[in-house]
Amino acid sequence: MTDYTPIDCGLHSEYELAIMHGRSLQLRWRDEAGKAHNELLRPLDLQARNKEEFLVVENRQGERMCFRLDRIEATEKS
Repeated sequence: MTDYTPIDCGLHSEYELAIMHGRSLQLRWRDEAGKAHNELLRPLDLQARNKEEFLVVENRQGERMCFRLDRIEATEKS
């Protein structure tokens, strides 16, 4: 059983458009330990597994990260 909470369809579409256009987003999220993060990231892909959705992103240093969509607290277009 998962505690994943589906996100709004409009927000999901915003992530899809950012991926398609190569547009970076300022994201604020909490990791699995609950630590807050705020960073400009380039969304690369949306993935679904085990009834949860994830955003794959790349930071300015070229490092890839993946986190659950319901852990994103704020999204701003850059």
